Amino acid sequence: MNTYQTHGTCSRSIDFEVEDGVITSCRFHGGCTGNLQGIGALVTGMKVDEAIRRLKGIQCRNGTSCPDQLARALEAYRQAE
Repeated sequence: MNTYQTHGTCSRSIDFEVEDGVITSCRFHGGCTGNLQGIGALVTGMKVDEAIRRLKGIQCRNGTSCPDQLARALEAYRQAE
């Protein structure tokens, strides 16, 4: 399990797992529960690169959003591999 501390969003952190380049689970802590459960369900089964492509740059406030923070978390994960 990977944990990413979010910045500039209502959610506090994101837990996610990746196996063979595919997101196998994603859970946000804090924030808008229904929307974030939906994002987690949508990206589960998606390739990491595709999720980054779709989510990076989406803005809500403070120049970021929960989806953008997930893209940043996935980028950090990919760089650490």
